[in-house]
Amino acid sequence: MESTSKRRRKQAKTSPFESEEVNSTEWEFIDMTEPEEDLIYRMHRLIGDRWDLIAGRIPGRKAEEIERFWIMKNNEVFAERRKLKKKEKSKISP
Repeated sequence: MESTSKRRRKQAKTSPFESEEVNSTEWEFIDMTEPEEDLIYRMHRLIGDRWDLIAGRIPGRKAEEIERFWIMKNNEVFAERRKLKKKEKSKISP
């Protein structure tokens, strides 16, 4: 028992270079093409939230991008932001 109490416990190493987590409300919208969106929806229906497999089917996309796109597209929290973005686009495009 004494030997276990004398052991040093490892502390988590923190580095100033570690990435900080970003609050999801600060995320930028990810624009996907219609074929990419279609593929994401169909793949999600088939295999669920296995973002790495879905991203492997879309050249140039990372699993994190696909997951963030899915969350932002299907989450009620982002519904208001999507509406604002659509209004901005419609004002720019004739």
